[in-house]
Amino acid sequence: MNYTIAIHGGAGTILKARMTPAQQQAYLDALRASLRAGNTILKNGGTALDAVEAAVVLMEDCPLFNAGRGSVFTHDGRQEMEAAIMCGRTLDIGAVTHVSKVRNPIRLSRKILEISEHVILSGEGAIAFGREQQVAFEEEDWFYDDYRYQQWQKALAADQVVLDHAGQKFGTVGAVALDLHGHLAAATSTGGMTNKKYGRIGDSPLPGCGTYANDRTCAISCTGHGEFYIRGVVAYDVSCLMEYGGYSLAEACQKVIHEKQPALGGSGGLIAVDSKGNMALPFNSEGMYRGWAGKDEEQVAIW
Repeated sequence: MNYTIAIHGGAGTILKARMTPAQQQAYLDALRASLRAGNTILKNGGTALDAVEAAVVLMEDCPLFNAGRGSVFTHDGRQEMEAAIMCGRTLDIGAVTHVSKVRNPIRLSRKILEISEHVILSGEGAIAFGREQQVAFEEEDWFYDDYRYQQWQKALAADQVVLDHAGQKFGTVGAVALDLHGHLAAATSTGGMTNKKYGRIGDSPLPGCGTYANDRTCAISCTGHGEFYIRGVVAYDVSCLMEYGGYSLAEACQKVIHEKQPALGGSGGLIAVDSKGNMALPFNSEGMYRGWAGKDEEQVAIW
């Protein structure tokens, strides 16, 4: 049995001309560290769930990405984070939305998957559950990033809700994996949109939209314009094309990302691995922070 892991750190208008060599190297190093954290678990016989959680935790702790510590500011000037993690063997999923001060929303999501009778917890209830389960919390200054603050100030002045990947600092993070036991898992975490209002929820915590895993087909983590990914039920759509339409992983991803999403107006990408260890990392934007690894390879890329 093969083992495989893929990760992403967001997709969008990522222009080479706007990135210094030092910035590029910082992103590649962060992606590589995340990739290796998950791949080491798989190599040593660990579960796909543990691998995707470990990979996402490292990106949540890195201020370069719009998740955890690097999350964007809402209209009210705080972080409201979302995450989900799903087991392909059982179809169990845990997800959170509208949580603040949680250091690693993906760890809270894992607790929901394992302990709670519910699938998605939100806001103060999710935070209360997290404190009961002794997940790590941080004060607001731990999440402060000057670039994110300036990004928020510009959005406030223009009265706009801004896609994170429309700027220079990106993106929702995620991981998918196949372990040596033949099981799949997917995880996604995000800070959402800059200056978002009214309790907006994106695709990341919604099963089948931004995150999905099923041992019969594939594991998917998405990044892009969440409203369009929700409308297209993108992650589950890829799985459905494989299960009911007989598509290969590559064919299903091509259909969804390069045909169906652009027809709706959606931009972004996804990472996917199937039950045989095949991978796909398609995107219809100018770039996507990504990486993939297995027994004999390790690659990270942006464009």
